[in-house]
Amino acid sequence: MTLPGFELRLPAYGERSIADVVPAVAAALGKRLDGPAPGLVLPPAPAYVVLLVDGLGQQLLERYAHAAPFLTSLRGGSGTAGVPSTTATSLTSLGTGLTPGQHGLVGYTARVPETGELLNHLQWDRDVDPLAYQPHETAFDQLSALGIYVSAVNKKQFATSGLTRAAHRGAAYRGADTPGDRLAQALEAADGPSFTYVYDGELDKVGHQYGVASAEWLVELQLIDEFAEDLRSALPRSVRLLVVADHGMIDSPAASRVELDRLSHLRRGVALVGGEARFRHLYVKPGALDDVLAGWREELGDRATVLSRDEAVERGWFGSVEARVAGRLGDVMVACHDDVAVFSTRDFPREQQMVGLHGSLTRDEMEIPILVG
Repeated sequence: MTLPGFELRLPAYGERSIADVVPAVAAALGKRLDGPAPGLVLPPAPAYVVLLVDGLGQQLLERYAHAAPFLTSLRGGSGTAGVPSTTATSLTSLGTGLTPGQHGLVGYTARVPETGELLNHLQWDRDVDPLAYQPHETAFDQLSALGIYVSAVNKKQFATSGLTRAAHRGAAYRGADTPGDRLAQALEAADGPSFTYVYDGELDKVGHQYGVASAEWLVELQLIDEFAEDLRSALPRSVRLLVVADHGMIDSPAASRVELDRLSHLRRGVALVGGEARFRHLYVKPGALDDVLAGWREELGDRATVLSRDEAVERGWFGSVEARVAGRLGDVMVACHDDVAVFSTRDFPREQQMVGLHGSLTRDEMEIPILVG
């Protein structure tokens, strides 16, 4: 489904979104989590290993299928990320089974209404209690309470991070810094009735640095493909492997980049710039909403969809939005089209160094693989 007039992909909440993965796995394990049954249906099994490949969009996988013969041989299809199509938002939807409007991690960065400061949800760079910020019981919690052994295999440095505590509490954390470590930990965890989450972030890192059209990215995709095949081969046949992603990625060339520091009129009425280059949250000064909307729409034209918070919520971008979450969303949201990106070097100096980006609602960013092996 697309938005009228633009090739933007709406999230498939309740059907085949990243938030539906763990409820669907629970059902395949013979368990039922809180909330409605997901539209995603997976084959029954006594144990599941979910390998999440950060940045592996479905469109990218199809485009570069020659570099991933094992992954492209798996059964399944595509689903969607949530909005915005970014890691912190999607990983939290995976771990909680909730939409962004429910769990509240609504972007790479977002305003904390209580303080007025931006919180980086990946780095967790503010004194914010993750359990208060995301107070819902996670899907990992629920599955564990139902007698399933739940574990998370990820780098050791993330064991006690704010994002891990907000999104993945309820899982036994297994630190693993190399592919070999990840493989060993996954095999040890997938013994008996179990759900094992394995995270690999290397493809996303390479995509940001070199772009998804680069030789470096293709090499990393080949390594991921080999790891997934090794994992499937090593697991007992009764254990299912499910390969998913959190988002895809788009390369943004210099000609498509909008720099706020050179367009001072776009700062008028804006108190705080958040989000990321492909999906900006703009927090506006009192009384300035209409002027900010008009100014950004006029400047960007058909290069972006610019909506007010109410308009974005009405279109279902974030699912049902809880009252405590609403103030974290921008008063104005800018979802970039094609390969356009909106940079603020003053606020986010590192972003300009990135080649590959994500966050918006294009098919390349939103569509993710959901593959069963």
